[in-house]
Amino acid sequence: MLTGTEVKSLREGKADLKDSYAAIAKGEAYLWGCHISPYAAGNRFNPDPNRTRKLLLHHEEIMKLMGKVQEKGLTLIPLSIYVVGRHIKIELALARGKKLYDKRETLKQRAMTKEMAQLTRGRADRG
Repeated sequence: MLTGTEVKSLREGKADLKDSYAAIAKGEAYLWGCHISPYAAGNRFNPDPNRTRKLLLHHEEIMKLMGKVQEKGLTLIPLSIYVVGRHIKIELALARGKKLYDKRETLKQRAMTKEMAQLTRGRADRG
């Protein structure tokens, strides 16, 4: 659940979902690692920006997500935070992590594109 100053900060668009994820513990959904910047006029009422926040979901939704996370080894990833009227909503997705060989392939691709950029930069300097 969010505090008042967190809601005001979210309405200003001061949230970072990088490296955050959702998990189900004790039959309830929680958001971990989401950084909500302190509200400028919040003074002492600002909570810890990286605290764990409880997500409000229906029991059926929680059970459905819990089954998929446990059975298929998926992870709940927050994609976006948006405002609908009075409510702050978080769009969640089920995602599967990369295998080791996929990570190696990504690193190879990144190294190749970096090398190509350096080569083209070198040609532009000479010409």
